[in-house]
Amino acid sequence: MTSADVHDLPLTDQIRLLSGADDWHTEASTGTGLRPLRLSDGPGGLRVPDQEGGSLPATCFPTAVVLGSSWDRDLAAEIGGALAVEAGVRGVDVILGPGINIKRHPLGGRNFEYLSEDPVVAGELAAAVIGGIQGRGVGACVKHFAVNNQETMRLCVDAVVDERTLHEIYLAAFETVVRRARPAAVMASYNQINGTAATTDAALLTDTLRREWGFDGLVMSDWGAVWDRVAALEAGLDLEMPSSHGAFDRSVASAVRSGRLSAEAVATSAQRVADLADRVSPPPVTELPVVEHDRLARRAAAAGTVLAANDGVLPLAPGARVALIGAFAARPRFQGAGSSQVNPTRVTGLLEGLRTKNLQVSYARGYDPDDHRTDAVLVAEAAERAGDADAAVVVVGLPEEMESEGYDRTGLDLPAQHDALVRAVLAANPHTAVVVCSGSPVSLPWADRAGAVVLAGLGGQAGGAALADVLVGDVDPGGRLAETWPHDLSEVASDRWFPGTGHLVQYREGPAVGYRHTTTESITPAFCFGHGLSYTHFEWREVALSATDITAGEGFSVSLEVANVGSRAGDDVVQVYLADRTGITSRPRRWLAGFAKVHLTAGQTRRVEVGVEARELAFWDVDDHDWRVPSGAFSVEVARSCQQIVEVRELRVTGGVDHAAEKAWTPLVAASEEAFAARLGRPVPAEPPARPFTATSVLRETRSHPVGAAIHAMIMRRVAASQPDPRFRRMMEHTVDELPLRNLPALSAGVVPPEAVPVLVDVLNGAPDDILRRSVGGAAGLGRDLVDTLIGSGRKVWDEIGSRWGRFQR
Repeated sequence: MTSADVHDLPLTDQIRLLSGADDWHTEASTGTGLRPLRLSDGPGGLRVPDQEGGSLPATCFPTAVVLGSSWDRDLAAEIGGALAVEAGVRGVDVILGPGINIKRHPLGGRNFEYLSEDPVVAGELAAAVIGGIQGRGVGACVKHFAVNNQETMRLCVDAVVDERTLHEIYLAAFETVVRRARPAAVMASYNQINGTAATTDAALLTDTLRREWGFDGLVMSDWGAVWDRVAALEAGLDLEMPSSHGAFDRSVASAVRSGRLSAEAVATSAQRVADLADRVSPPPVTELPVVEHDRLARRAAAAGTVLAANDGVLPLAPGARVALIGAFAARPRFQGAGSSQVNPTRVTGLLEGLRTKNLQVSYARGYDPDDHRTDAVLVAEAAERAGDADAAVVVVGLPEEMESEGYDRTGLDLPAQHDALVRAVLAANPHTAVVVCSGSPVSLPWADRAGAVVLAGLGGQAGGAALADVLVGDVDPGGRLAETWPHDLSEVASDRWFPGTGHLVQYREGPAVGYRHTTTESITPAFCFGHGLSYTHFEWREVALSATDITAGEGFSVSLEVANVGSRAGDDVVQVYLADRTGITSRPRRWLAGFAKVHLTAGQTRRVEVGVEARELAFWDVDDHDWRVPSGAFSVEVARSCQQIVEVRELRVTGGVDHAAEKAWTPLVAASEEAFAARLGRPVPAEPPARPFTATSVLRETRSHPVGAAIHAMIMRRVAASQPDPRFRRMMEHTVDELPLRNLPALSAGVVPPEAVPVLVDVLNGAPDDILRRSVGGAAGLGRDLVDTLIGSGRKVWDEIGSRWGRFQR
């Protein structure tokens, strides 16, 4: 089928195609027969709005933190295919996911939505998910492009990052996905990168994404991220989402008439919308396969469950008297909050799951999941129950409101009541397994005293059933950590600069993210990247390289024999790391270059091959602005984790470069301003002053002015009235606090015209009335009249912003 040709449409009709029809649909064109497309959140399950302000039932698959810990490409593709089937049922054309931003810091509020701290794991698994989605005719929109690694000030924060770190760490997974999986769409993020908003960054969206990587799909904005659609179109952003009800159409038309923006640029972006409609064709499925997909979700949760420590407590013995303790066992914490939250088709908790096993299960609540204060009575009851049992299982974790889209966490600790409960139960019965349910790392000060530690992540709707399977040994805990679990934040290189100072965050740690930092600095974290235990035992034999001498630009492979020498089936993950011994440029002690997951029955042996692409040997050369491979020796480290190296082989590379801008002795972390400036190649930018106000000023900052205070208070009242759920209310309150003035037109559905923003800025800066006389929305008026409208009769504006943002995030 040939896509509709939009070039013959009038300019106004072309422009109309470049903004959504509403919150979740693109525009149609009767003149060309172009149909509207339905978009849906969906990294871990579809979130399709219903008529009551909620969302339609869908399978809640394990969150990305669990899928990342599976290290399983085939499983990721299977989940992608299942998401596409459910998209067919709901009439969804494009799924907004997967999310592949790097987990720069463990307190990132949205870390549960992302796959890994490592670009190889993130890129490989995301490519598999996209292949599964698009293999069934549904489009995938990979997000959030790029350097979107925190929620604090996410709508406008400027991520200051050097060129090499940008390419080696923060763009690498996106490049893998674009080159290998050809996603239908890419979503540009809210934040700025080195002073330029991602939605208006031509170097990012056109030079890198399209020209270097060959992306041929559509670029859309994150919801409400566009504030200058002319600049966005010039940069290569095609579709503004959601609808701004024509708020920016006048500016685009005017830019074409004046010659600032070419008519061809408009037509090209409009054609990409039409091409996307032609590219996707959701499968004609009429009914959700509820049971089948719940089974898949259960299998996936087990595959990503990490057995971090075990002295023989697990698996639980058949017929054992087990004290199951913790409110999360009965009311499971299984997904994150925000735009990825799914209305599950069913939910199975661990209590329900364990009662189907051959065990004698008693239950004690241990804590109130809605009250973070320690309840001595509940703790004492739990300890007594544990003391009478053969074994205890304690379920702890982060309450829902502690990790969410919209804000970052403020510390690494679990709630104090959870730690107090674990200590009391361990004192009563050392034969205790502790299950941790959280979307990102937490500190575990009692871990060395626990009989077993299970890191369950957020396992989706079937996570409780999967945990029961793992705890009794019906399935092997298949997970290996895709992120580092530190003892405390002193082990995190980026901590000194996270989440930044107001509008600015400096990435001075450079490539020292997660295990790249801990291995380079010989830090032993609580649980390292790649770590995970099994109930069976594996032997690795006959490790060999396909070549020991290669030319720059060539890849190679590592092969080995993996034997399950235990008495039960299990999963193993072969990890291949590289270490640069050339002495030519500064690099981490080791970095992941490839991996393979293998499932073996008891006694089974299989030859496993892990391919390593030539690019994994390369570094980003800031002089040539390209990838370069150094000549000399590399160590190829075959490992069970980043700290458990099993075999090392030598590899020599010839024909590469023998020099680099950043010398081998340069520290990974550019701690001083001088070192960071040298790495940036320019002075380190300063935090912009709070006054005078600008279009990037956020509402919280404007409260020092009566007008700003009135606007802020009005939206907050709307949030309080419309959001009874404390999780969403907290997220909304953070969003309102950090809402830049420039984003008001997009988030008010055009009720605040773009022309009003500079007037409002002038009002807040106390400009005299003669300066405030200007045209707003095509009608001449005083800036004071505008303010009266916004605060008085303009309650519609703030109602629209408050309710609309809530619809995006629900």
